[in-house]
Order: sequence, then C-alpha cells, then structure tokens
Amino acid sequence: MEGAHQRERLAHAFLISGAAGSGKRELAAQVIKMVNPPADDGGSDLFGEPEEGPAPPNLDSLQGEFVRIVRPRSKSRRILIDQIRELERSIYLAAPREIWKVGVIVDADRMFDEPANAFLKTLEEPPPRCLLLLLTAHAEILLPTIRSRCVNIVLQPTERYEVLAEDERKAFAGILAQGTQKPSAHRALLLKASFESLLAARKSAIKSANDVAQKAERDTYKQATEGDWLDEREKFYEAKSASEYLAVRSALVDWLISWLGDAIRQKVGVSELGFAQHVEETAKFAESQDLNALLKRIDTLQELRDLLNTNVPEGLAIEVSFLKAFGG
Repeated sequence: MEGAHQRERLAHAFLISGAAGSGKRELAAQVIKMVNPPADDGGSDLFGEPEEGPAPPNLDSLQGEFVRIVRPRSKSRRILIDQIRELERSIYLAAPREIWKVGVIVDADRMFDEPANAFLKTLEEPPPRCLLLLLTAHAEILLPTIRSRCVNIVLQPTERYEVLAEDERKAFAGILAQGTQKPSAHRALLLKASFESLLAARKSAIKSANDVAQKAERDTYKQATEGDWLDEREKFYEAKSASEYLAVRSALVDWLISWLGDAIRQKVGVSELGFAQHVEETAKFAESQDLNALLKRIDTLQELRDLLNTNVPEGLAIEVSFLKAFGG
C-alpha cells in the first residue's frame, strides 16, 4: 500500500476485514498517517538526538476537517442515510493540494438498503485525492457491488484461533492418519462425511445463537423503535449467520491445509510445526507419501477454498475435492 501511494497509484477504497482483535482500526489509523503525515517538529533530546516519535494514534484522535469517521448510531445500531450524505459532503469539500480527504466507515456491514446504495454512488465516482476505508468483521454482509469496488485486506487475529475443539482435532487427525494406509475413495468419503457433519453442527449452533440475540433485541426494542427497524435487524442476523458460517467453513479447510502442511514440513526436515500435538500422525502421513503427492493434495484443498467462494454447490465441491485430495 505504501509503495502504491509513493507511485501515486493508491486505490480510492479499501475494505479492511477481520475478527475482533485483528487490528482493523489500528491499520486504518496508520493508513491515514501515511497519506496525511503529521508535521515533523524536528525535536531533539538533551544530547541532540532525535526524540522518539509519538505513540501511534488511535483512530478517533485523527478525526478532523478532512478525516470523517462514521459509526452505527447507538439506538438503532445501524448506519443511516444522513450519515452517508454528510460523509459525501465532506469528501467533496475543497482541500489543500497535499491533503487527502479520508472517510472511514466502522462496522460497514451495518449499512442497509438506502445508505448502502448511496455509498455505492460515492464509490463509483469518487473525487480526486479521496480515500475510503471500510472496516468490518462481516464483509460478506456488504453488497457485492460495494465489495467489488474495494481493494480487500483481510486481517488475522493477533492470537491463534482454534477452530476445532480438542475432541474434534483428535477425530480429524485420526481419520487423516488413516491415509498412511492405501488411499481409497472409502476413506476420502469417510473424512468428507465427518467434515460435513461438523459443518452442519457449527451452522446450527451459529443460527441458534443469533436467533437468541435477535429475540432479545425484539423483546427490548419492539415498543421503542420504528416498524421497519426490526425487519432490518432480522435481515442483519440472517446475513450475520451466513457470514459466520462461511468464516467457520473457510477456517476448517485452512485447518486441513495446515495439517497437510505439517506433513510436508516433516518430509523436508523442518522441525517447527503448526500442530505439534499431532506430530506422530503427520510424520506417518509424510512417510507414506512422496513430496509431489503431498503438494497435489494441498493444491486440491486450496482449489476447494476458492471453489467455495463461487456459486458451485457446497456438497458437490467438497465431495469432488475430498476424493481428489484423499482418495488416491
């Protein structure tokens, strides 16, 4: 991003997504400092050495005449059309030639209908030296037309997130370890069935949790909000459930890729592993496969990850990919 800025080829819109704790706001603050660097006062200490720079600012401290931050309003927890209109007005204001006008939308997935369509027009025809940063933990909820007009930056949590519980990891590792025997379609379909069973259980749990949250909101606000707000919240929770499920599904595929990655690491003599607790299983798997076969299996699962982001039916994509990755 910094290189693109130096070459004067910086995109006008970035979608920064990631779970809580992944540093979305911190990255947005750094980007704002990059395009509108603070003045250097040239200060020095008693020994004539340059003083250490100030601590990285938080996002809110950067808000000002040419930096606008939009958040969902507290009562309805959504971004309203008048907030988007105000953002539009601010980015079309005249500014000194060296200044960038920046708009940051925090929790951008909470733009619905009219606000989202109004913002889309801004994305399509931005003024010069304008930068738009959308921050969200649920990028899939945004309109596809908004996502397609942004450069996507996906951040990972600073701490490792274990998508599988201990008993689930052991079950998966046990099935994968059977690959040390002669690969077969039967074993591939067994692993596929376990994978789909886990997906179904997670999908049900996500929906149940969001149904409870939606009911609590409805009970709390049904007498205090406008009529269409509750309907919009229902759409929000449906989209949130879908988004969270897609995130879990992607993480499970990544887990399988990482497990096979450990087998490759052991095959080439690397001692540092992602899943040290499964070192025996991955070692056996590595011994039973040549390096090219292991690489092809990982390639197949990476293709599956890409396929699942298209309109290909989920079940068909998983079955074909598991047969290719683990069946032969």
